[in-house]
Amino acid sequence: MTTTASPQAHVIVESDAMGNDNWWRDAVVYQIYPRSFADANGDGTGDLQGVRQKLTYLKRLGVDALWLSPFYKSPLADGGYDVSDYRDVDPRFGTLSDFDEMIADAHELGIRVIADLVPNHSSSEHVWFQQALAAAPGSVERARYMFRAGQGEHGELPPNDWESIFGGPAWTRVPDGEWYLHLFDPEQPDFNWENEEVRAEFRDILRFWLDRGVDGFRIDVAHGMIKAAGLPSVGRTTDDGGRQVEMLGNEELPYFDQDGVHDIYREWRPILDSYPGGRMAVAEAWVSSPERLARYIGPDELQQAFNFDFMMAEWDATSFRTIIDKSLAEADLVGAPTTWVLSNHDKHRHVTRYGDGPLGLRRARAATLLMLSLPGSAYLYNGEELGLNEVLDLPDELREDPSFQRTGESRDGCRVPLPWSGDAAGGFGFGPAGATSPWLPQPAGWAELTAEAQDRDPDSTLNLYREALRLRHHHPALGGGGVEWLETAPGVLAFRREPGLVVVVNVSGDPVNLADFGGEVLIASSPLADDVLPVATAAWLSV
Repeated sequence: MTTTASPQAHVIVESDAMGNDNWWRDAVVYQIYPRSFADANGDGTGDLQGVRQKLTYLKRLGVDALWLSPFYKSPLADGGYDVSDYRDVDPRFGTLSDFDEMIADAHELGIRVIADLVPNHSSSEHVWFQQALAAAPGSVERARYMFRAGQGEHGELPPNDWESIFGGPAWTRVPDGEWYLHLFDPEQPDFNWENEEVRAEFRDILRFWLDRGVDGFRIDVAHGMIKAAGLPSVGRTTDDGGRQVEMLGNEELPYFDQDGVHDIYREWRPILDSYPGGRMAVAEAWVSSPERLARYIGPDELQQAFNFDFMMAEWDATSFRTIIDKSLAEADLVGAPTTWVLSNHDKHRHVTRYGDGPLGLRRARAATLLMLSLPGSAYLYNGEELGLNEVLDLPDELREDPSFQRTGESRDGCRVPLPWSGDAAGGFGFGPAGATSPWLPQPAGWAELTAEAQDRDPDSTLNLYREALRLRHHHPALGGGGVEWLETAPGVLAFRREPGLVVVVNVSGDPVNLADFGGEVLIASSPLADDVLPVATAAWLSV
């Protein structure tokens, strides 16, 4: 047998305990996409009062914290990741008073709140960008963003060959001839983080939300912000002559993972540390190596960085084990626990990635038990506890993802509003009786997946999550600690967590005899019979 260690000591964090400054080390965090979570006012769009109404649901689920995707004032050109006012709530989601009431209720229930922060770019409707458009080249207003002269005889060509993550050029020309950079949509101009006014503004934004009680931040595109000096071209083309760019990769690029980004986080960390209660930040950073990722984490920078490798794993025992070993080794490098993710607002839901239908759901349930048994923290995406599938057949005219028109790829299918109760005719309880239909249509097949229907079924995916989270909070082997791999047949993952827990996951094509591992079954992702672990099933054993 082999052993893989994880660096942190075990910490039990009860979901109602607010006094532990290291709560984030093994927390279960529930991501809420506010527009699609719950609609309190009946306009077809989720809102903060809807979140507030469902806090008792989250408490019963057993999560330690919730992470709110952007709820700030925004034209929603990119689902709220285009912010026009960083200190206000978009009217579609409510008001600052709604936010204050929601966070107060969450804290009363022992649930922390993490806010999404979008520092790489703003909305083109942000007052600063509107001032920049009205100002002259070389002005202080334009210095807050990445304006440049073009190439070519008359400046008619972009300043370099960078392409947008969403497809097409990363530069747009304004009427006076200059170009501005947008690594994402043209309605998301990049800030100039070499500008001290930008840095001071975001330090103040951090304090604004920390003063309102937020417990941490998820930092969007945390490896962005700083661009290489001189903005050099990438010089890489596809076979058909077009240029490629990818955020979710590990290539070295002149607009991602530049050394100067760490100066920003060294400015932010003292601000976080100046507030009580273990305020934290987790980075969404895609970098070229574990060593590069390690630089984002430490006592003078951020507490965590997302580990997306687990989400990218194939349904294969070797793939899972390789990624788990790699992730725990990276955790050793940074001296902080890793994070585990199976779904989020940018990727297809894992039920669908694992095959969709009954097979995909069976595999997804097993992968969830695997994830929740590993050392570190886990991030859940709203609706995964209901076993929701990716909605692949949305009408094109209803899709709002800005990448869809440019690349044909859409993230709308994982953002369909959640089904809470009733039937499709009533929007599955997403809003109150008589509400406007949800902003994206829900599949009729979700009638069996509503929270109401699953609450009554002891074998439902919802109740599986509830029981797994209950055990995770109370079993002394779960949370921190290490992983000791056990010898098994091919296609089977088995490891021991001390004290007294064995996790077995059957990724093979044949049943597995649990008697070989001994102990009592605490939880299984699918029904068992005669100590046999069926295919695509996971179990936790007390030994």
